[in-house]
Amino acid sequence: MGEDRRLVAVVALAQGMAAAHGSREAWRAAAAGACRALGGSFAALSVWEREIGRLRVLVNVGELAEGEEEFPEDEAYPVHQFAEITEFLHEQWAGGGEPDAWVETAEGPAAGRPGYCHQRVAALRRRGRGCCVVAPIVLHGRAWGELYVARPAGEPVFERADADFATVLASVVAAGIAQTERLEEARRLAYTDALTGLANRRAVDVRLERAIERHRRDGVVVSLVVCDLNGLKRVNDTHGHAAGDRLLERFGSVLSLCGAMLPGALAARLGGDEFCLLAVGPTADQVVKAAEELCRRAAELELGDGVACGVASTEDPIGPVPSARRLFRLADAAQYRAKAERATRPVVAGRAGPDDPVVRLADEPSREADGERRRFRGRHAP
Repeated sequence: MGEDRRLVAVVALAQGMAAAHGSREAWRAAAAGACRALGGSFAALSVWEREIGRLRVLVNVGELAEGEEEFPEDEAYPVHQFAEITEFLHEQWAGGGEPDAWVETAEGPAAGRPGYCHQRVAALRRRGRGCCVVAPIVLHGRAWGELYVARPAGEPVFERADADFATVLASVVAAGIAQTERLEEARRLAYTDALTGLANRRAVDVRLERAIERHRRDGVVVSLVVCDLNGLKRVNDTHGHAAGDRLLERFGSVLSLCGAMLPGALAARLGGDEFCLLAVGPTADQVVKAAEELCRRAAELELGDGVACGVASTEDPIGPVPSARRLFRLADAAQYRAKAERATRPVVAGRAGPDDPVVRLADEPSREADGERRRFRGRHAP
């Protein structure tokens, strides 16, 4: 491959990773780009999981052998089987050099320092491949994993120049992975509550809008549990804000635990002492059961005074739910009533008969044009 073609391949790989949405797409773009650039028939990207001593395959692309999957759930190998990822590379770095790629064939090493090739050779033979080039990926000065590209038996064997080019490609992949990790961390922070680790209000708004659209289109059940943690101010005033933060964290854990009763539910902190669960798909009764468990567990927390919990579900007789705002109003009104009545169980919108007071309260015109929550605070219970 000429220098110009190699430059084009490097640019294409970098652009493919930059255009990816999330880690999985970035991994696929990296492996596919390297496979094309090196004229391979198969490529894989693997990560070294130091804490458990294994090399885990993230993605396989190209001509897959029997048993190989694009995104394998459990394809991993003990690092000692491929010790070059640790010992061989570290020896190179100790000598003042950079970690270079190497070539191996089904007959044995072909180019570059062989390292520990016996497992590679066995794998090539088992899968009908004739040769491979292995390029270590270094991120933040440490071995992160490897890029592996193979050709089938009978095809030309990779040469030293291919190994050198694979080293360049691995550095481009490393830069792309670092960028993807930074973007994902930024997204995580944008949609995560820093104290509890739960989703934040922004995440709920985005997910709820999509859920209501599915409800309007397909009739899927959407339920919202809104809860207000009782006694937080007293804890802050009596024991200090550090104790209040611990209460919020512990309740967040309880909320997450109860949310796990509802497949796919989103547990979130809306702000201050207000939390919610958003469930899409489970029945209203399943959601109410989870809310009851939440109330029970919250009452057992060492600090605080339990939780006021309101539930609104499109499966209950609450009238049309054309928007996320209406479901929030209903759940908030139910939670307000639970707090006003000091209820130890959730109040569920629409279950008190034709003239349900929660539905009436939610449907009253609000004097606040922006529809901010807490519009029911400071009023008397209906």
